Amino acid sequence: MPLTPYTRPADGQVRLLTKVARMYHERGVRQADIAVALNISQAKVSRLLKRAETVGIVRTIVTVAPGVYAALEEQLEDKYGLAEAVVVDVDPDADERELLASLGAGAAAYLEATLSGGDRIGVSSWSQTILAMVDRMRPFTVRGATEVVQLLGGIGAPEAQSHSNRILGELARTLGADPVYVQAPGVVADSAIRDSLLSDPSMQEVTRHWNELTMAIMGIGSIEPSDVLATSGNAFTDDERESLLAQGAVGDICHRIFRADGSLVRGALDDRIIAITVENLLRIPRRVGIAGGDRKLEAIHGALAGDWVTTLVTDLRSAEALAER
Repeated sequence: MPLTPYTRPADGQVRLLTKVARMYHERGVRQADIAVALNISQAKVSRLLKRAETVGIVRTIVTVAPGVYAALEEQLEDKYGLAEAVVVDVDPDADERELLASLGAGAAAYLEATLSGGDRIGVSSWSQTILAMVDRMRPFTVRGATEVVQLLGGIGAPEAQSHSNRILGELARTLGADPVYVQAPGVVADSAIRDSLLSDPSMQEVTRHWNELTMAIMGIGSIEPSDVLATSGNAFTDDERESLLAQGAVGDICHRIFRADGSLVRGALDDRIIAITVENLLRIPRRVGIAGGDRKLEAIHGALAGDWVTTLVTDLRSAEALAER
């Protein structure tokens, strides 16, 4: 009588690994309940789940959601040494207003997801992009930061003053933080006036706050000022801008002008600025720059080249152009 071929039974350990993995990952059974059902310890359930990943029974697949550009963000982070890049999906045909709205919404969502509550935040005073972000933030149910401090003189022409006040006041209210205003213009007539203002006790107190910042949220400006900055009384004149361009200037952060390689343009104009010093700014651990659009591309690249920012929030088209450089 012919013998029936012997078939080795399925490995009991593999069966157990598979059963535990299916119960936990597919059926959503808690580890404690799996332990009871299979008459094993919860510690063993945990070990079996880890083993199931090691031998390939469980494989993790990340499905990227529409509008999320994780690979492009990682490419920018690697290329420019960023801690984080945030790429915002913007319609290629979007006008300036739509671009600002999209960047503001993207930056607001990023901050809402990452603020821890203990930060001392510096914010630029005259940025339309920052205002777009503030307008789209929802009030925090718990405190989002301890204080919000202007990084640049916030006093300007009356018709533009509300812009600067809204950025600081609304952001502080949204985060449940204390606001700290800079009661001085961003640009003064000469270095003597700047030195006199900086020596005032109120400005000395602001300087103390600047020294304690843990985070900065800043617009990245091109040499040509935005409409708000142009009417604020804090913009450089046409002749001054021509001089800056002749020195290779491509952009600014808090009125600190830099070249394409990120180097600071020093001189008489820089000596007239009432803002956080470059040295103090670059000591802030987390520096978030928010900007996008073709008009800002050279300025963004210069800011990245000079390590002015550690996190960049920008639009898809700008991100692709930066990645290709």
